[in-house]
Amino acid sequence: MAFLKRLGWYLVGLSIGLIFLVFILKKKSGEEGIDFCYLPNCRVLKDMRSKPLTFSQSLLEQYRDTLMIQSFLEDGDVDFGKSDTTSEPCKTYFISHEYKGEALELEAKNCEEGVTVEKITAQH
Repeated sequence: MAFLKRLGWYLVGLSIGLIFLVFILKKKSGEEGIDFCYLPNCRVLKDMRSKPLTFSQSLLEQYRDTLMIQSFLEDGDVDFGKSDTTSEPCKTYFISHEYKGEALELEAKNCEEGVTVEKITAQH
């Protein structure tokens, strides 16, 4: 009888744990927009997506496309070796991404108040 009692309590605890696990996994993979960013690349891009976006005066008109910039901030790869992550007040990041079959690199300044796109260059 003691074994059945312990088995019952084990199954109650297991079911509560499974309910929590299902809830957390549903949030992670659901369409509520919750991102779980653990790696530095993901964290930098998520931070930049959450801020207002501006374009520098020197940026060519053909690259002043917010949809293109958003694709950089969604799927781009931050080059931390080239980026200046310690400068104050704004950090400079170089983000590479392939857009419409062309390999491009975006240079952006990430400040507290917003993100400024400095330039976009083609990579070879």
